[in-house]
Amino acid sequence: MKQGILLYGPPAAGKDTVTAALTELDARYVPFTRLKIGTGKTQGYRMGTPEQLAALEACGDVIYRNDRYGNVYVVDRPGLGQAMEGGRTPVIHLGQMVGMEQVAALFPAQWVRVLLWCSKETTAQRSPQRGDTDTAARLAAWDATQADLAAHPRAQWELHVDTEATAPHEAAERIDAIVRASSPRS
Repeated sequence: MKQGILLYGPPAAGKDTVTAALTELDARYVPFTRLKIGTGKTQGYRMGTPEQLAALEACGDVIYRNDRYGNVYVVDRPGLGQAMEGGRTPVIHLGQMVGMEQVAALFPAQWVRVLLWCSKETTAQRSPQRGDTDTAARLAAWDATQADLAAHPRAQWELHVDTEATAPHEAAERIDAIVRASSPRS
């Protein structure tokens, strides 16, 4: 069975950093590059057009779409299928519980759900350090993530990581152990 990792958490909780540690640990882990329609940061995204988005929506190939920071971010069926080719395990970054639920429900795979967390103060410190020019929007997203999490008290996680107290390589090793334990090819 195909496998994937869903990393959920507020802005600057360490999703990129933990993903980098996972890819260093094992080459089968690959960051999933969401399709982005809009402007701003392009690194880590497949930039798309409104026409591409319309075509994916018409085919039913949009697994999850969210609109934030004036852009559209998409987890698409063709992109996710490609990311899983050759036994690779994509790592998807999400900040909305509905996205977690939709990806798990609409794309058949064994999903490992990980909650990465940091305080709002840490997000405020990390955001400009990583080059964000819209820290106020990131802090508003932190509030939205906290409210979203509170609205889903029954959410199930294979792992909860406090990124203020856990080094990225340690988080990656813990995630890897869960993936290997649940993998039929371990």
